[in-house]
Amino acid sequence: MARPVWTGVLTFGLVTVPVALYTATESHTVRFHQLERGTSDRVRNRRVNERTGEEVAFTDIVKGYEVGDGEYVVVDPEELEQISPGRSRTIDVSGFVDLAAIDPIYFDKTYYLGPKGREYGKIYALLTRALERSNRAGLAMFSMRGKEYLTAVRAEKGLLELHTMHFADEVRDPHREIDDLPDGKEKFSGAELRTAEQLIDTLAVDWDPDEYRDTFEEQVRTLIEDKQAGRETVLSEGPPAEATNVVDLMDVLRRSLDDARGAEKAGAPKSPAAARRTPKAAGGKKSTSAAAPGGESGAGAAKEKKRVGSSKAAEDLSKLTKPELYKRATELDIPHRSTMNRDELQAAVERAGHGLRAVS
Repeated sequence: MARPVWTGVLTFGLVTVPVALYTATESHTVRFHQLERGTSDRVRNRRVNERTGEEVAFTDIVKGYEVGDGEYVVVDPEELEQISPGRSRTIDVSGFVDLAAIDPIYFDKTYYLGPKGREYGKIYALLTRALERSNRAGLAMFSMRGKEYLTAVRAEKGLLELHTMHFADEVRDPHREIDDLPDGKEKFSGAELRTAEQLIDTLAVDWDPDEYRDTFEEQVRTLIEDKQAGRETVLSEGPPAEATNVVDLMDVLRRSLDDARGAEKAGAPKSPAAARRTPKAAGGKKSTSAAAPGGESGAGAAKEKKRVGSSKAAEDLSKLTKPELYKRATELDIPHRSTMNRDELQAAVERAGHGLRAVS
């Protein structure tokens, strides 16, 4: 079982519940060490005096706030410790707000709140049920690890969740950050709006988080395994995206709607392409061994494409990963491949392979 990162009490009104705080999310990012090229020697970071070049002990380091060119106000760690909020023992809910009233941009990190002992299960369950039925969140100030947070406590499926939130002055004004935001004076026809709405409706999906994975991380791990085993790695760069011509907007919307309806009739999923798209590598093809020969003619490339499709379709595709199947689908120019799951990619590659064998 995970260890809590904080323990204390949750209070609202005169009701008090001893609780424990647990981290709700984790990152699976592949971690690399820095090495000197051509060696296995680790590269280390050191704290060095930029004037003398000598290393400085951690105990001799203080913090400085720059108030002018080379002029600093020096603050000792002990001085910061004296004014820090310290460790709060209480999550004191000051009020409850409708969840729909909170813009998601204010949410930062999520924690689980659990009862600190089975004997507090009843009052914990009562608060959870009441919050679920009201669809509200409790707002509270909370201190942890020397920092003060604005938090929202909400209930979801019999569990309390605590969300740390950004303060209002931490959220940037989009009109100051983005130069080319529409000003509301843009004109479009009712037909264009209706077609865009129909396209959205056609591509509507049910939210299933298990349908989405970090395919880039999978590719990084595959790259590492291939390089370790001495296998050749080929990364393909897809065609660049082109902006929609405003003059042809209605035509593009209609064709997009027809494509979406056609994919739906063919049994293709309506999941968003962005979450399933295999990341593209810059620089075309790369190899850990000999470079691929270049300068093929259009006819030669087409013949090679047929050979690739024919030989790969005969393989046992069930052993391939989704990124590998997506690469095959890209080579075969299979439409709507970015919206397909693994099984659908396999079926599409098999169908395309059969077609190429029939042609050849």
